[in-house]
Amino acid sequence: MKQIWNLPRVDQLPVSDIEEKRPVLLVTSALAWNAVQENLRGLNIVEKIEVTESTTEYWDNLQSNIVNLKSEILYAVGGGLVADASKYIASKLNLPLAVVPTALSVDAFITAASGIRKDGCVYYIQTKVPETLILDLGTISKAPASIRAAGITDVMSIATGAWDWKFAHEQNKNPQGMEFIPWVYDNAQSIFSGVLDCAEAAGRGDRDGLKTLYDCLAMEVQLCNQIGHSRPEEGSEHYFGYAVENEMGHGLPHGDLVGPAILLIAELQGQDTTKLKKALKACHLPLNNIPQSMIDHTLKILPAYCERHHLSFGIAHTL
Repeated sequence: MKQIWNLPRVDQLPVSDIEEKRPVLLVTSALAWNAVQENLRGLNIVEKIEVTESTTEYWDNLQSNIVNLKSEILYAVGGGLVADASKYIASKLNLPLAVVPTALSVDAFITAASGIRKDGCVYYIQTKVPETLILDLGTISKAPASIRAAGITDVMSIATGAWDWKFAHEQNKNPQGMEFIPWVYDNAQSIFSGVLDCAEAAGRGDRDGLKTLYDCLAMEVQLCNQIGHSRPEEGSEHYFGYAVENEMGHGLPHGDLVGPAILLIAELQGQDTTKLKKALKACHLPLNNIPQSMIDHTLKILPAYCERHHLSFGIAHTL
């Protein structure tokens, strides 16, 4: 049965207003929890898990070590890794899930899949959509500048991902189910324009700017939900990021990998990167954390890497 996934319900309120009487399984990270625990006092926490890795083996081990099995809801407080782990654990335990992002660092808070690291690449496994997303723009505005609005990369990747999708169509390389759809491409470009417009405001922590960034993330995710794949927003820029992470080891945040990759791949595609660079800098994305020697090495191995991991066709396959 083919499913079209939905987005979570969004409750816009300060974390200090959360009142949850049900027993809560809390999944978080040390940094995120330290940032909000003073204000987030309304959770009836019976068990807390801190996540540091993104493999199913690790998540299964965390789940097996849960002592109190009386939780009636799972709360995810943190960033993308926390969201991915929480969706996996909540689906395994058949618990409703509420996500409280502490930064708009990725789109994982609202997708139906969890990203896992396996065999040197990132794969997405179906888990679940959170029932609720609690959007506290005040808390998000206080996040470290380099991650506060880093999720802009998951919308700006439309610039290169949609280019790859159209390029694959022209080369007759899109498989059945991923055929190029012009109106979807056009809608993706409109969302991309919206995120460029809000970059400066979101980057400085302006609440309206952050809300617009969330709206663009939601529109991007639901557009991909409607067609059943992520080709309009994921292409060679993500492949490059996956390959760099495999070579360098885990450590750089998602935005630190994908942000520079968008500029690099856009240049290889012959695109003008002026507006892209301006938006990334406005959102304080570090653009120099990947050494030039690693960039050169990754570009050399990227075509074989894409073939080995069966990644959808894009310019990375032709380098």
